Amino acid sequence: MNELSSTTRRTFLAATIAAPAILRAQDAPARLKVAFIGVGNRGGYLLTQMLKVPGIEIVAVCDLIPERTAKAAAEARAAGFKPAEYEDFRKMLEQRKDIDAVVAAVPVDTHLRVALGVLEAGKHIYSEKPMGLSPQECTTTVKAAQSAKGIYQIGFQLRHDPNRAASMAFIKSGGIGKVLYCQGYRHTHDLPYDEPWLFDKKRSGDIIVEQACHILDLMTWAIGKPPLRAMGSGGINLFKDIPPGRTVMDNYSVIYEYPDNVRLNFSQIYFDPDGFSGVKERVYGSEGAIDLAKAQYGKLDHKGPLTQLDVPNAGQAPEVMSLKAFVDNAVNGKKPLNDAESGRISTLVGILGRTAIEERRIVTWEEVAG
Repeated sequence: MNELSSTTRRTFLAATIAAPAILRAQDAPARLKVAFIGVGNRGGYLLTQMLKVPGIEIVAVCDLIPERTAKAAAEARAAGFKPAEYEDFRKMLEQRKDIDAVVAAVPVDTHLRVALGVLEAGKHIYSEKPMGLSPQECTTTVKAAQSAKGIYQIGFQLRHDPNRAASMAFIKSGGIGKVLYCQGYRHTHDLPYDEPWLFDKKRSGDIIVEQACHILDLMTWAIGKPPLRAMGSGGINLFKDIPPGRTVMDNYSVIYEYPDNVRLNFSQIYFDPDGFSGVKERVYGSEGAIDLAKAQYGKLDHKGPLTQLDVPNAGQAPEVMSLKAFVDNAVNGKKPLNDAESGRISTLVGILGRTAIEERRIVTWEEVAG
């Protein structure tokens, strides 16, 4: 065999050394290019959580308030990204053709407009809950999602919370027997006063739609069917005209009746002292009961302490898990666990309860679902 010339040998060695780097560059998956629309309290928090998700690049942030946009962009830049800043989301979608996916956290009265704009642009969207203010908005969003190129995932992130996911898997496996009754309450302090739209029920849908929909989503998922009817009562007892012009309730109670004689008893108040009540999500069955948030259950025929479930991904924040699922769904074309149809149903559960409270009568599912 003839020896290689010195020039050929140098060329061969250089190519050999460079090959692994070239292969690594070819094998490295492209990062999902993500934009944010709405970076206030909720959207800003979601951006910080998205920074913990591998395989993404934040390329743009958008908000009507420039200070919020600047703050979000600075956080993304500190993580090594170079996002552009916008005030108009439509201009952002027109100019940035490299956007793959959008996380939208905007007031409820703009959910429909933003979702349609993103889906029509062919992008994936993670849209904060609830789906909309009315049954008609929900129907329009579902139809758009069904025909869109991108996926639609709604921000019911508690479905991805490790404890609640483990609890739900236990329920679905028959761990508590047949589901008979559900109890939930969300007893907290009042809403943040720096988000004035939250206090206008024409913009937010009132607190049962904008806030309680998380727990209503979990309970409806556990039962497996939408409710048949609802009855309830609520109002403003403490925070009258606080903040000025307030139209959302500060307390209410509602009872939902589901098929097979299953009931959900739910209440929400905004004048709960620290450490007094908090948030509870409990499902009772023919063989036992489970606390969804704690992933603890007890059997009816068992005495002693509750049993702790094994919880995969224990301790992970639900927002991080939900955003990871969104990225995975977008990259691999998977159907979201919290897809458009499940989001429509859970939003309508809130609207059903709100209607029963406002009209002080029993309201049926057919009246809101059509």
